[in-house]
Amino acid sequence: MNLQPKKSNSNVALTPEDEQKMIIEVRDTIKKQKSLEKIKQHRPDEFSRFCSDESISRYLRARNWNVKKAVKMLESSLIWRMNYKPEEIRWEHVAAEAETGKIYRSSFTDKKGRVVLVMRPKFQNSKSTKSQIKYLVYCMENAIQNLPSDQEQMIWLIDFHGFNLSNISINSTKETANILQNQYPERLGLAILYNPPKFFEPFYKMVKPFLEPKTANKVKFVYADDPNTKGIMDNLFCMDELESAFGGKDEEYFDIKKYAEKMIEDDAKRIAFHSGEKCSEPNVDSNSNSKKGTS
Repeated sequence: MNLQPKKSNSNVALTPEDEQKMIIEVRDTIKKQKSLEKIKQHRPDEFSRFCSDESISRYLRARNWNVKKAVKMLESSLIWRMNYKPEEIRWEHVAAEAETGKIYRSSFTDKKGRVVLVMRPKFQNSKSTKSQIKYLVYCMENAIQNLPSDQEQMIWLIDFHGFNLSNISINSTKETANILQNQYPERLGLAILYNPPKFFEPFYKMVKPFLEPKTANKVKFVYADDPNTKGIMDNLFCMDELESAFGGKDEEYFDIKKYAEKMIEDDAKRIAFHSGEKCSEPNVDSNSNSKKGTS
């Protein structure tokens, strides 16, 4: 086992004791912020959840273990949650955005058990950036809800089949990056761009400056006819479970009716959780043993 202390991007060696001290410092500082009095009073459970060691660690990692920057980031995130109320978004609020299958939580996970969000830009069915972001936030909340207890990150698997530049905009891409990086730090494990066309590369060069270096390093281009990049899929997924569109053997397809049923079930669990009612944890095993939203 490697017991050497980790290093932050500032080249400062951090021991577990150092990290714990920083976590405590962030928590103590956050609790004193007057800007967060409202969320502490009206949503004490959520405030406590975001002040857990695991949560604060994500914010510290996102800011390279800079306590001051992590405090600012967490404070902004809590204020955003208080105003945006992501936990109150329900399936019926986003069903119109979801009906084409442009984003959905897959029935399969990666080999580590991490939740996979499948994205298909060609099925973009909305011109409203506000509505697109609302659905993205709903999907992020649902993915986190279904993560196994030993994982805190998800996989984005983006299928570029049939893609053209009219499917996306710089504005919506910028807002997506903002939500992912600032409101869900360290929740993305990898973003796999599968078979992007050559004309996508100039667009990516334009939007890459919106990505923080840590996020950009998680973006992987994979091409079905390139053995080198195809190996990423082999290492990450069980081919028997992976959708055939991504080189796997699973021929089943997205079914909006079944997916809607599953999302409504998940909403009920989330409502119960946020209401403080006794509710069983999401059945993590079913991620890999049953087909959610497929037929």
